[in-house]
Parts: sequence; C-alpha cells; structure tokens
Amino acid sequence: MKAATLRVYQTLHTWVGLMAGWALFIAFFAGAITVFHHELHEWQSPARIRGETHAAAKPSPEDLDRFVATLVKAHPEAAASVYIGLPTEGEPHTTAYWMDAKGEWQTTNEEKLGAGRTSPQDTSLDGVRGELSNFLNALHYTLGLPMQVGMHFMGVVSVLYGLALVSGVLLHLPRLKKDLFAVRPGRNLKRFWMDAHNVIGLFSLPFHLVIAITGALFCVSMTLAMAFNVLTFDGKLMSALPTAMSSVPEVQAAGKPAPLMPARELIEIAQRTAGEGFKPNSVRYQRVGDANALIEVRGDSERALGNFGSVGIHAAAGQPDSGRVIANQTASGRDANHGLYSALFALHFGTYGDLALRLVYLIAGLAGAFLFYSGNLLWIESRRKARQAEQPRVHRLLAQATVGVCIGCCVGVAVAFTGALLWPERPSSFVYFPVFF
Repeated sequence: MKAATLRVYQTLHTWVGLMAGWALFIAFFAGAITVFHHELHEWQSPARIRGETHAAAKPSPEDLDRFVATLVKAHPEAAASVYIGLPTEGEPHTTAYWMDAKGEWQTTNEEKLGAGRTSPQDTSLDGVRGELSNFLNALHYTLGLPMQVGMHFMGVVSVLYGLALVSGVLLHLPRLKKDLFAVRPGRNLKRFWMDAHNVIGLFSLPFHLVIAITGALFCVSMTLAMAFNVLTFDGKLMSALPTAMSSVPEVQAAGKPAPLMPARELIEIAQRTAGEGFKPNSVRYQRVGDANALIEVRGDSERALGNFGSVGIHAAAGQPDSGRVIANQTASGRDANHGLYSALFALHFGTYGDLALRLVYLIAGLAGAFLFYSGNLLWIESRRKARQAEQPRVHRLLAQATVGVCIGCCVGVAVAFTGALLWPERPSSFVYFPVFF
C-alpha cells in the first residue's frame, strides 16, 4: 500500500476517532455495565436495601387475572393498552405500565394497588426513570441528552465509529503479521500504549463491528425511514411501519363488552405455540373488557440467537375467535423482519447467552472504552512531543477535555452506585452529572 494512501487512512482514523471518541467512551463504559441491567434493577430495589427477603417467585395466572381486574377498575385508561411484567425472584411484584389520557406513561404494582395507592404521585414514572439501571441505559444510548436529540446524535457517532474501525484496519493491515502480538513495555510509554491500542482493537474487531452496525441501525432507523418514505415509497412507508415492526396489530374496541379468558388458558396456548423452551416474562393486554381484546404473551426462547419473542392471541371469552392465535413472533415461527430485528437486538445487548457471555460483553465493552481513551491520549502525546516548546490552546483544551470526560464519567458512575444506596428515592442523574462536570 502506498505511503500516501496510508497517510489518508491515518488522518481519517485519527480525526474520526477524535470527533467521536468522548461520546463512544461514555457509551461503551455505561453500556458495559448495562449488560447487567436486570441485576442492577434488583440490586437497587427498596426491599433489598431494607434487608427484606422473598421466597422464589411462583407467579400464578389467577393472580394475574385478579391484578388486571383491579388495575382496570382503579385506572380505566389502562384497559386500552397495558404492559404487565410478571414477578420474578428478584422482582416479586407484578408491575404494570400504561399511557394515560394525556399521553404520559404511568406505572404501578400489586403492592400499591392492594394498598389503594392510586394517586398521580404513586403512578408517576419518574422513580423508574431515575433508577440507576435505567439511567445507565439512557447514558449508553443518549449520553444523558433528551431522547430524540441523543439518539440521533449517537446515530451519527455510530457511523463515525464504523469509519474509524474500517480505516484503522486498513491502516494496520500492512504490518499485521509483524505487530499482531507486539506489546512492548519499557521506557517508551507511548509505544506501549500504541501497541496495547492496536492489539486490543484488532482482537476485538468482530465485537466492535457488531456494535457499530447494530448501534447505527437502532439510532438512525427512524431517520432513514422518514427519508425513504419521501424519496422511495411515495409517502406510504410510515403508515406501514407499525404493522411491520409490531408483533401484534393495534386493535380498535368493538363496543361490545366481553370478559377476558383466564390467563392460565392464554399462557398455555402461547407456550404450545412457541414450543419448548419458551418462558413468558410479561404480557400486553389490549382492549380489556371488550370483544376485540388481545393478549401478547412475551418471553424468551432457549437456544436461540433472537431469543426474545411474543405470541398474540384473541383474549375475549365467549367469542367465535376466542383463543385463536393471530401472531407468532417467537424463535419457532417469526417472519424474516422480526427475526432480523430480534437477532440485532440480542447481538447488541448480549441477551442470547448466560452469565459467561455477559461477562465477555462486560470485558469487551470496557476494553472498547480503553480504545477511545488511549487513542485520544496517543494523539495528544504526539502533538505534545512535536511542539514541546509551545502548546497551542486547542491541544491543551483537547487534553483537558479527554481526561475530564473519561475520568469524570468513571467517577460519576461510581458515585452514582453509592447514591443509589444512600438516596434510592433520588434520581441517579442528580448524583452523576454534578460529579461528572
């Protein structure tokens, strides 16, 4: 490869890495911890902090029936569409999420319902959003910025990330065989950091390609859809997206009252349809109490890359279509569109494996954060040595910002863990951002 071509790749790799490096460090550091999202949620639960213990949860379908009836009586707007999380050992309460008449999300659980706590303060989603696990997840894909702004920004960053990967591989291909295992410790600290940066980057390349591609698709998919809607599909794409993306259709009320089928029957139908290895963990009801009622039984399938899926069933009792399966988007029968999306989601978040795989994702994510930190430091050190007598202001600011953003993120997250224990009722962002800045 010609020297001029290598210089082009080096310039592209350097500047793309510098532009995206800070955002990618935060995304990778927070994302690595987010692999254990559910465990963090259980770790911060008020019951665990108070030292309360619970026996292994054995969710009863009859309990679900009673919970839905009580919920709809207390919050009638939940009858239109409500998501219900089934209890587990770490989260022993059945939990519901629905949208109120103002279009704002609300939440409650069986403990609050049983105690008659139905005020807006009791159903506000602020406490859930402020949890450490959810805050770290938001930090991962929006950097803590407002949702739409943060996701579009991270979509651009993911594209730059892909360019940095490709240019970095092309840059190191000529000396791949010679320097593949060369990590040379010694007095030349810069050379050691360069070797570590190159070796970690090359060996973790498959992981980084997966994260870059899936991250870009998740963040810019709606932007691309809006562009294709105008340029290619003559304005018809956006109306077709809900059908293509949803596992079950959105239904309108028939205006004819009808009770729900027992949850036990509905879950048994879903498990027979999905096949062995399917374990329900949540459900979604639509039009509770109406003849058009639907249930979407959601869960995970064992030994499947796209492990998450759902089964849609007509849930109104005493109707001609009662108990009829209308959608099977589990590993045993999903279409290509949902299969691809489910696989991309599993690859990005590491949900298709057990503890060992998630530990690999944790280590790979932290190693990725090291790549962006070390890459910026190498650039700064090169300029410092080249301009020993006089440092331009931009170089000083870049050096300070690199150390500040990266170390600030690490310390901020560490202190947020402490804050989650000392002030569990206070949003984690209230602890993280003051420490970060």
